Amino acid sequence: MSEWVTKALGDVCEILDSKRRPITKKDRIPGEFPYYGATGILDFVEGYLFDEKLVLVGEDGAKWGAGENTAFRVDGKVWVNNHAHVIRPRRRILHDSWLIYYLNSIDLLPFISGLTVPKLNQAKLREIPIPLPPAAEQQRIVAILDEAFAGLEAMRANAERNVQNARELFDAYLQIELRKSSASGSERTLQEISIDFGRGKSKHRPRNDPKLYDGRYPFIQTGDVRNCDHFIIRSSQSYNEVGLAQSKLWPKGTICVTIAANIAETGILGFDACFPDSVIGIVVDQRKTSNDYVEFLLQSVKAELKAQGKGSAQDNINLATFENRRFPFPPIHEQHRIVDALNELSDAVRSLTSLYTRKFAAIAELKQSLLQKAFSGQLTSSETIAA
Repeated sequence: MSEWVTKALGDVCEILDSKRRPITKKDRIPGEFPYYGATGILDFVEGYLFDEKLVLVGEDGAKWGAGENTAFRVDGKVWVNNHAHVIRPRRRILHDSWLIYYLNSIDLLPFISGLTVPKLNQAKLREIPIPLPPAAEQQRIVAILDEAFAGLEAMRANAERNVQNARELFDAYLQIELRKSSASGSERTLQEISIDFGRGKSKHRPRNDPKLYDGRYPFIQTGDVRNCDHFIIRSSQSYNEVGLAQSKLWPKGTICVTIAANIAETGILGFDACFPDSVIGIVVDQRKTSNDYVEFLLQSVKAELKAQGKGSAQDNINLATFENRRFPFPPIHEQHRIVDALNELSDAVRSLTSLYTRKFAAIAELKQSLLQKAFSGQLTSSETIAA
């Protein structure tokens, strides 16, 4: 550490922001050259502004917390708009990768200004202090980080594949079981197996009128359905008596199906709640079927429904999508057997996903730990990653 110094970023880099230029959407001509913004490639356009190896750092619209990919490298012919700073390190004293690793390891929030539109302006960018060992030491530490991060990325990618494989196995098993149930020859519409089937209600305009909210009646929206895990156990908002009067309170156990924004997402209400007309409610007749069985049916056609909803200004399906669609409803005891089998596999997939989610978090923590060691001088020549 005795040969390390700390410099302001502006003293060891050239900032080339004056050469960047945005392209309006109407003027974009598709081409071969990457067009970059704050977080990466936005498009491919005709023409370029830069033709060399550079470092980009998000000026706005980016994430600035430690561990975020705020800084990244570009190489060759590129166009950059005014949402990303363009940096050319003075390479005799600053390695590109050293700069990128460092900026992605620190919390840049102290250098952000502006409340309405937070920005990392050029003046603050220049002030960022960066620790600098000799160039050879930078290169050695970067090599250690490259190797370690490549290994960690391989671990993360492998874990993601395992989770994806498990989900695909469940989807395949779901289709097999429901094809078997189709063989019974007993098919019905969702209306025919329900005691209540229809869209939610939110009559008042504007819908975000504050006088409707902050009461004791949960108000479920499409995002709440999308983010649930089988059961909807929390709501992002709640209606008061005024809100309830212009809506409808659906009972606990209602199956919710999103038909706009987040198409074909499903969840079962864990409490009485209201929801808007972008959600369909299904209260099943328990003598004919069960909530779990119907939700599995809807999951089996989710991809098809999503594809069906594409193409409009805002992706959507509607109540008519289900009016004439018939689903298999074998005898109730057979439905229970299918649900038990699918729940067992679903629980296994959920457990595996939870395990790998913890692994993803551990990998992220290990990356941050390695970066902290790197920039505090703890990755010495006698040290290994394991140490």
